[in-house]
Amino acid sequence: MTEGVALLTVFVLAVFVGFEVVSKVSSTLHTPLMSGANAIHGVILVGAVIVAGTADEAGVLVVALIAVVLATLNLVGGFVVTDRMLEMFGGKRPPADAPAADVKEGGA
Repeated sequence: MTEGVALLTVFVLAVFVGFEVVSKVSSTLHTPLMSGANAIHGVILVGAVIVAGTADEAGVLVVALIAVVLATLNLVGGFVVTDRMLEMFGGKRPPADAPAADVKEGGA
């Protein structure tokens, strides 16, 4: 019982420390951090696929397949967030219906 309480205590402290560390990161550093997190999630996805491929019991296979789905969602979501954050640093784009000034008609 005390081992479970110790593990729960470590988990709760890790959540608090992680929240405090991430909330103090400036917005210009979020994109590189997300890229690193995406690389880690890719490794997790590969590990989940390996576990699913070598599962001998039905329970292990179900948990491994759930891990594959969650790791995939986490990886794709990380890339979507990174893409949106990179768009914030881009310049203003002209509206799609605005005529292009330097486009020549009639070819070369």
